[in-house]
Amino acid sequence: MTASNHPLHGWDSDQIARYRPRLEDADVATLLARFPDLLGPTRILWRSPRPFSAVARVQTPVGEVFVKRQHRCVRTPVALGEEHALLAHLRRRDIAVPRVLADVDGMTAIPMGEWVYEVQAPAAGIDLYRDTPSWTPLRQLGHARHAGRMLARLHQAAADFGAMQRSATRLVARDDALRAPDLHAAVESQWAWRPGLAAYLAGRDGWRGELAPLAARHRSLQPRLAALPRLWTHGDWHASNLCWTDAGDDADVATVLDFGLCAPTFALYDLATAIERNAIAWLQLERGMEAIHPVTAREVITGYAEVLPLSQAQRDLLADLLPLVHIDFALSEIDCYQGAFGARTQADQAWGSFLLGHAAWFETAPGLALLASIRDPD
Repeated sequence: MTASNHPLHGWDSDQIARYRPRLEDADVATLLARFPDLLGPTRILWRSPRPFSAVARVQTPVGEVFVKRQHRCVRTPVALGEEHALLAHLRRRDIAVPRVLADVDGMTAIPMGEWVYEVQAPAAGIDLYRDTPSWTPLRQLGHARHAGRMLARLHQAAADFGAMQRSATRLVARDDALRAPDLHAAVESQWAWRPGLAAYLAGRDGWRGELAPLAARHRSLQPRLAALPRLWTHGDWHASNLCWTDAGDDADVATVLDFGLCAPTFALYDLATAIERNAIAWLQLERGMEAIHPVTAREVITGYAEVLPLSQAQRDLLADLLPLVHIDFALSEIDCYQGAFGARTQADQAWGSFLLGHAAWFETAPGLALLASIRDPD
């Protein structure tokens, strides 16, 4: 697959695409002129198909670099700097994450016009899942176990990272609504800082009733979530955000990629997200029981527990959390689609198929079976 015909995963709106035009050679040349060590001819080798940002692997006279560009309505330089601070902390704790390069002015989050750029050194390892869409299960059980183990190691390393809440609110995996005492009230309280969400729900009569099934689940979680310590988490633990030591079935994780969704949440939040991302074929739910991968889910948990053991109460909470772990990110998507992009159709999908639909699926036979396998791994 070449850069010229590389499609975007989940991208179906010209209205949104103007906020994510692909990186061109001229863009890259202008950016890399700020990096004296990289001066010289450059060439784009590959463009990522993932939405919301433009990403490319770029050949320079001294080797490859990884260039990422986001619109300021999604990431400010300050917000991107928060990600970079976490990466620097993790590198100091011996977690393999990409090194972010500083430009001639010492900046790692580089504003240029309406965009914010970053340049990263190449990641170690093999990008086995580079072209695999999100919501696609892991291919190998060995990968699942190693992914779980690395997630626990990352949580250990992040435990003493004391930064405050992120300034970013769009397309970030926070837990504001999840931890709130009342879900309806939490959604309404976000209208002040999520104007796109406010505008969307102002035009959707009956949203409170639609949210009622989630609110019932949400109430049952609150006594158990309140005491969980804050922890900066990855937020998007999918195989495509990991590089691997080799192409074998039992390959280990070599590098952890893409901290764009990171935020202070809690450890089980990240573990539940890892199961949601890697053990359910969300793009093939019509397959029924074949859409769930309970053994994969258990292997992720087993790998995690080899580093950070889990009690039965934690396993039960993990299962109860899984149907709701997506709610804050879904709300941020709605805010972004409606407020930043003016894309009502995509906001409807984020509300109906993602926010409500994912939670409802866990009431189906496959969803209940997956939750049961997490509670009782034997």
